[in-house]
Formats: sequence, structure tokens, C-alpha cells
Amino acid sequence: MFRTFALLALACLATTVHAGEFALHVDGADAQGRLAQRYSYDRFGCTGANLAPALHWSAPPTGTRSFAITVFDPDAPTGSGFWHWVAIDLPPSARGLPEGGTLPAPARAIRNDYGEKAWGGPCPPAGDPPHHYVFTVYALDVPALGAPADASPALTGFMLHSHVVGKAQQTLTFGR
Repeated sequence: MFRTFALLALACLATTVHAGEFALHVDGADAQGRLAQRYSYDRFGCTGANLAPALHWSAPPTGTRSFAITVFDPDAPTGSGFWHWVAIDLPPSARGLPEGGTLPAPARAIRNDYGEKAWGGPCPPAGDPPHHYVFTVYALDVPALGAPADASPALTGFMLHSHVVGKAQQTLTFGR
């Protein structure tokens, strides 16, 4: 009897723990996963509106006290990729961001590789094959990351990786 009860309790616990899976959805791509032109950068020969696409996430892990978002291009011809967006300190109640990337208080953007504290859209070199853009939302175990105001994306990444309780990703492409 006790064994049956223990197995039943364990099964219920497993169902509760795995009831949802942390997931991210990025709006603004076609069926092949290509970002629309309007999300691309508006300089360096690119002609987009430099809008951040809307993001939606669900089922964050238990223990989430804040979120961070990164968008990274591993294909950039820099030897180290290219950071298009880093945002930290999103409140644990957040489940997405609207098109344009307006951040809810107390969230803030970290300087991207364009040197801006904002979304910087894709703008791969003309003639390159389409680049991959890895959108990641991190669930963190701290309410605020504590990154310095002038932190680089690399330093911010170092700091956030010691507080990750879960992450969700979606990779899209863009070429010109």
C-alpha cells in the first residue's frame, strides 16, 4: 500500500515538474524562418526599420526571479560573432516584449556590438549567405544581474551564465 502511494505521489510530482516546457517564439519570420526586412538595421547598406521583433515566452522554470534576452549572430565575419541585443533585469512576470523592443521597468539594455544600448537589427555583409540569429531568453535566479552600466555583451554573458535556471531559444535567418 505504501509503495503504491509513493509511486503515485512520485508520478504526480513528475507530471507537475514537467507540466510545461520553457519556450520562446519570435514573431516576424516567414515559414522558412527568415526575418522580415523591417527588422534589419538601417545603416551600413541595410534598409530596414531597425525594429526588434515581438518575443513571446512561456512556462519559465520554477525559481525564475528575472529574465535576460540576447540575440547573437555566430556567422558574423569578426572572429567572435556579433551581439545584436542584450537586455537584462526583465521582471519575472514578463512573458514577452512587443515589436520595437520596449523594455518593462526595471529592465535595461546593454551595449550591443553596434555600440548602442538597444536592438540592432541584422545587417550581414552583401554577398554573404544568410546569417543565423540566435534569440535566447534566459530565466535567472536573481532579481537583478548587477552588470555595470558600461558592461560589454561578453561580460554580461559571463555574469548571467552563473545564474541561469533555464533558457529557451529560437534561431532565425536573414540575408541580403
